[in-house]
Amino acid sequence: MHKFVFHNDSLLPLEEVRLSPGQSGLLSGWGIFTTVRVYDGCPFALERHWKRLSRDACRIELPFDFDLPMVRFKLDQLLGANRVGEGCARLYFVNNRIGIWASSESMPATDMVIYSIDRPVRVGPTKLGVMEYGRYAAHPLAGTKVTSWLENVWTLEQAHHRGFEDNLLLNERGEVSECTAANIYCVRDGAVYTPPLSSGCLAGVTREILMEIAPGNGTTITEKTLTLDELYQAEEVFITSTTREVQPVARLGERDLAVPFGPITARLGEVFSKYVQEYIAYKQ
Repeated sequence: MHKFVFHNDSLLPLEEVRLSPGQSGLLSGWGIFTTVRVYDGCPFALERHWKRLSRDACRIELPFDFDLPMVRFKLDQLLGANRVGEGCARLYFVNNRIGIWASSESMPATDMVIYSIDRPVRVGPTKLGVMEYGRYAAHPLAGTKVTSWLENVWTLEQAHHRGFEDNLLLNERGEVSECTAANIYCVRDGAVYTPPLSSGCLAGVTREILMEIAPGNGTTITEKTLTLDELYQAEEVFITSTTREVQPVARLGERDLAVPFGPITARLGEVFSKYVQEYIAYKQ
């Protein structure tokens, strides 16, 4: 984590940031967050992240008296103070006033915390473990990016213990859903498929962008209920996320995939990179 953190209205050195010990939203996970990729000092697709944050705040009934221009101004201050050229920023919004353990301190209804890190290095095709019952698609908060993230980070650690970079999660119906922090796709007969949101997966920002821009570049991405066998038999498998962009998958569980970095995955990676470059040029 970089030196400076933005907490509510203050840009502070990391060691001076204080969260209330009675912050019940933090302790119970009643909050939302997003990870924004930074290219050349510019936060990428912040408008899309903000749209999802606003939706998720409404979904979990989180007081959300924030507006994008104000948050963008504070984020820019943070990136400047931390001299972030290429990196990532995390935006957290945490409920302060829930239950009998809430603090009596004079604090806003919702805490905003923004910090930044260096860009995680993701090189080459990845290897995914497989976890059954990793998503519960019928849960009312399925697909909501909440701060109660233990299930995800615990699942990720289980993957690391087994020598994988992440786990592919199946839902309670045995359908393919997503990874702990990435959406998944497969190529079959030249067509690209990804699980629908009803699978319990997150509506990823990279997923949204790729589904919009792919048709203009000769590829259509279709939402389809997928089984693990369909992924095993696919011509190509890849994942997307804010930190990974478009990353090919070489192994699923104990099976090596036929083509760890196929032509459609490569083309979609190039298409997404071009979109990023055009976005950053437009914003700067």
